[in-house]
Amino acid sequence: MNNSILGLHHITAIASDARQNFDFYTKTLGLRLVKKTVNFDDPDTYHLYYGDESGSAGTILTFFPWTGIGQGTEGLGMATEIGYSVPSGSLDFWMQRLKDNKLNHAEISERFGESLLTFRDPDGLSLSLIVPAKPDSRTPWETADIKSDTATKGFHSTTLTLQSIDETAKVLTDLFGYHLLSQEGNRYRFITDTVDTAEIVDLLELPNGSRGRNAAGTNHHVAFRVKDEHVQMEMREKILSKNLQITGKIDRDYFFSLYFREPGGVLFEIATENPGFTVDEPLNELGTNLKLPHQHEGLRTHLEKSLPELK
Repeated sequence: MNNSILGLHHITAIASDARQNFDFYTKTLGLRLVKKTVNFDDPDTYHLYYGDESGSAGTILTFFPWTGIGQGTEGLGMATEIGYSVPSGSLDFWMQRLKDNKLNHAEISERFGESLLTFRDPDGLSLSLIVPAKPDSRTPWETADIKSDTATKGFHSTTLTLQSIDETAKVLTDLFGYHLLSQEGNRYRFITDTVDTAEIVDLLELPNGSRGRNAAGTNHHVAFRVKDEHVQMEMREKILSKNLQITGKIDRDYFFSLYFREPGGVLFEIATENPGFTVDEPLNELGTNLKLPHQHEGLRTHLEKSLPELK
């Protein structure tokens, strides 16, 4: 089991304003800010990580908040929806909470026999809260007004929008060990049996769809989880054997990464569980300190003055 893809690791998206993003995800949605760092390639921009108490794989949503980047457009070759698992009976609470925060949302609906509530964050990123068919035993992060009976527990699924699902499906099945679980119209649900949560990827086929544009309110990439670098390197060889281009191993401080673009155009990452988010600050302080990659430590004084305060 540990020599395979272990479901989703994290998803990274783009935002237009760091404070707005922080307020929405920590206050309205009730996630924990587990790491406050900067973009490796653009250190004047934050890289913010939200998740459960420890930033467990399968709960981590990250953002590059680029001020003034403009509105993106969802479309082909993108992850176009992020699904969070929530407890049974909690959707009415969430519908009222979204209304109180003046956020547009759809009515509660059903997909693959599961109830869900879809809405968009302040930048237009598509999110859904889903009551899973099987119980989710993960312990959620609680806030003053979002308790365990309503709090999100981490990812349920993500949706990839594609002109044709065929080649992407082969990556999921032949390389990642997923299998087709079910189909509803032009939506195909793939699942892995290696984990019990964050194990679902939906492929939405739109033959006449338009390509998306990456900017605010869109997803940048989807990361899949592996146990460690040994498994990661084995996976790299498998991907190369299918004539797909993939990067070498990159140290992201909290995990090691490989990147490749699957045939449908979605940027995929293979990320390790190790070393985790407590490598440079204790569990009780996660997200409270500005943590910098070692190559940018010399910029600390400048960045502490220039980056917007989050509180």
